[in-house]
Amino acid sequence: MTSTTDPTDTTDTTDTTDTTDTLRFATAGSVDDGKSTLVGRLLHDSKSVLADQLEAVAQVSRSRGQDAPDLALLTDGLRAEREQGITIDVAYRYFATPRRRFILADTPGHVQYTRNMVTGASTADLAVILVDARHGVVEQTRRHAAVAALLRVPHVVLAVNKMDLVGYEEKEFDRIVEDFAGHAAELDLPGFTPVPVSALCGDNVVERSAHMDWYAGPALLDFLESVPVGAESADTPARFPVQYVIRHDGVRHYAGQLVSGSLRVGDRVTVHPSGETSEITGIDVLGRTARAAYAPQSLTLRLAGRRDIARGDMITAGPDAPELTRDVRAAVCHLADRPLRIGDRVLVKHTTRTVKALVKDLAGATELTANDLGRITLRTAEPLALDDYARVRRTGAFLLMDPADGATLTAGMADLS
Repeated sequence: MTSTTDPTDTTDTTDTTDTTDTLRFATAGSVDDGKSTLVGRLLHDSKSVLADQLEAVAQVSRSRGQDAPDLALLTDGLRAEREQGITIDVAYRYFATPRRRFILADTPGHVQYTRNMVTGASTADLAVILVDARHGVVEQTRRHAAVAALLRVPHVVLAVNKMDLVGYEEKEFDRIVEDFAGHAAELDLPGFTPVPVSALCGDNVVERSAHMDWYAGPALLDFLESVPVGAESADTPARFPVQYVIRHDGVRHYAGQLVSGSLRVGDRVTVHPSGETSEITGIDVLGRTARAAYAPQSLTLRLAGRRDIARGDMITAGPDAPELTRDVRAAVCHLADRPLRIGDRVLVKHTTRTVKALVKDLAGATELTANDLGRITLRTAEPLALDDYARVRRTGAFLLMDPADGATLTAGMADLS
């Protein structure tokens, strides 16, 4: 199944024990680097493919004159993709091993679909960036690394694929890792984990390779199963954008998703942008009373006193408040075919709040076109409660929309430094 809309972008009511054993990761690579084959191998060798799916792939492979099933077809779900042998959409896959559950966003490699990587990686805990061992780091590799750095993806894996075609030579692997490390340093990418693989042969994907005894690190799946996730959410300040106000028996309940941090009954909270303060008198999760809630649970809050709170307001706890501002500076990726220009009037969708805004500056550029990465300054009609994206991804991110038809124009990551 293939989708342009993230099917997991729904209200999540799991508790913190669930979130720590689920890894969301995105894959990206240049055209013909073997990304679809790598993902197919990962699914196949981890026994995450149903028999009828494998048979369907085998039939298509035979019709093309191939002796063995083409594992790339396990992820190239659209008919157009299968006929052309390319990935043109973001495909989401769900699979599990005894150690962890996974949500995989397989993103396309063509330069004109760079914006699709933004979609797939925007909520990822980890990005797998694939390179062909014969060609090394290419322009699209650098673009994918830039997107990973821009989106502050917590973990990056550099998967050097097709090692079988360079004789499994350590020096070829080291050369590529050194080249990528130089670009990572320029992009301020915190770090990355290099893994030499052959997706076609299965080397270091699920099982350790006998052909590369010089490599002492884990196979790709071992790393995906063991990399720590979930710690950032626990360490971030409490942020609760109000989605609905529900009146029941004369009491107001404020419903939404806790996007970071935790809340407890008795906590003193502040409502933004009004600045009103109150105290939490009740929390309900899945229709049951709870003493505390943790991101990313969906819940309802009850507060002391009668408060003028509406959809789009944000409830926070603790001294570390978001910045309330009408002047927004951000890194952006332009998604639409329609260019974005200085002076454009747009809508800013930030969590559950939507406000009007004016594009004031594009950091020296005259316009941004589809797939462009850049920097922007906005002036909003009403204040937004923003966090720096580097600290709290959910409340540091926003979308620009066309006020005429609501079409998405640009993805933004607030930079308050």
